[in-house]
Amino acid sequence: MPTVEELYRNYGILADATEQVVLQHKDAYQVILDGVKGGTKEKRLAAQFIPKFFKHFPELADSAINAQLDLCEDEDVSIRRQAIKELPQFATGENLPQVADILTQLLQTDDSAEFNLVNNALLTIFKMDAKGTLGGLFSQILQGEDIVRERAIKFLSTKLKTLPDEVLTKEVEELILTESKKVLEDVTGEEFVLFMKILSGLKSLQTVSGRQQLVELVAEQADLEQTFNPSDPDCVDRLLQCTWQAVLLFSKNVHSTRFVTYFCEQVLPNLSTMTTPVEGLDIQLEVLKLLAEMSSFCGDMEKLETNLRKLFDKLLEYMPLPPEEAENGENAGNEEPKLQFSYVECLLYSFHQLGRKLPDFLTAELNAEKLKDFKIRLQYFAQGLQVYIRQLRLALQGKTGEALKTEENKIKVVALKITNNINVLIKDLFHIPPSYKSTVTLSWKPVQKVGIGQKRANEDTTSGSPPKKSPAGPKRDARQIYNPPSGKYSSNLGNFNYEQRGAFRGSRGGRGWGTRGNRSRGRLY
Repeated sequence: MPTVEELYRNYGILADATEQVVLQHKDAYQVILDGVKGGTKEKRLAAQFIPKFFKHFPELADSAINAQLDLCEDEDVSIRRQAIKELPQFATGENLPQVADILTQLLQTDDSAEFNLVNNALLTIFKMDAKGTLGGLFSQILQGEDIVRERAIKFLSTKLKTLPDEVLTKEVEELILTESKKVLEDVTGEEFVLFMKILSGLKSLQTVSGRQQLVELVAEQADLEQTFNPSDPDCVDRLLQCTWQAVLLFSKNVHSTRFVTYFCEQVLPNLSTMTTPVEGLDIQLEVLKLLAEMSSFCGDMEKLETNLRKLFDKLLEYMPLPPEEAENGENAGNEEPKLQFSYVECLLYSFHQLGRKLPDFLTAELNAEKLKDFKIRLQYFAQGLQVYIRQLRLALQGKTGEALKTEENKIKVVALKITNNINVLIKDLFHIPPSYKSTVTLSWKPVQKVGIGQKRANEDTTSGSPPKKSPAGPKRDARQIYNPPSGKYSSNLGNFNYEQRGAFRGSRGGRGWGTRGNRSRGRLY
């Protein structure tokens, strides 16, 4: 076991030797390697000296790496930090994937300074050889311990975007995609979200074809070929989580048709029986919001009329007929229908979007009675809508700035957006024939600025002052005695972001989704 003096003496021998002569001093390097068996001072010196001369003694490469690894696992945190800091010097040639593998395992440390050193070391060797470093990272993601897997995935999700283009070449991005597909065969919901973040950030997947490839990847994870089971909360969660990821990818060139079709055929008919273990979550509203978002990007659909009818029938469930009147002019029933504005906004918007693709759906001869019934429902709903719009505007009148930021007023502002959106869509559908030309911004989406000369499809719904003239609803039947129905706003008004609700749970055959192998990864709601 060498002393501090012996370590310095042998270091001097190696430092003073020329490139040609240094190979003759193998014994001197062996003394330095033996320094890892000494005390604190000897180990600290060995941590610095071993990497410095590593490249000169390839026949001792394994011994040198193992010696440095012993120091990386030392009980003394200062020795560990020094050893980790020097690890990139071992990342040469065939040794680099091994060093990347070691560094990935070291991500499990709980020491923040040590963790930062590991991250910096990984970034250093990433710039030296991206493919080799990815080999070490993915090896641990696929086969390592849970804590290592988790932190390796988070490293990729946070650090890849910081690397320059000359590091993240097309070939490197192709390797990331290939390896990610292997991991996606067995992931939890949280891991799936992180990998979608990784993949959607790759430059080679920013194209239309790249985005379409990602949508297909999400569709595979969503299991759209399988029959939907509304009573299985894991099945519900998986579908919603995957759909939210897909929504981020849809555009006018990347269509949502496959997802919209699945929602119309499999989800809408089972909407009322869907379950979720998330307390306080209105799962039906979450589904309808997703459908509304997707409907804007739906392409040509094979069974458009059939699916449009299913959507229409679901809409009718939330568009009540006027209550029957007794002989004294009052409602014959004990309760007036509940108007669920949040649900209707989503369903009416989705129907309005898909109806554009089949404008004669309501005007076909076979649907004459259906259109008459629908207009009665629209009229009744619109009358109740006007009452609420007036109440909301009155409540918000004169309120600006901080006053609008209270929780109560935030809900009222969103409620006003919802009711105004419904009002615009109902006006469209009341045209003869029904029109599908108006555009509205869904209440949970940011409002798009209106350009010069562009006609507003909706009023400014966030203003605290009432407009000069209230928008007229469908023409009322003067003979009808109208009693305003009671209304219902969702308790989940506000920004829609199902992604934040966390991971899935349970397993899906051999594919994981909450378990990987026999080890549960838990749920993060």
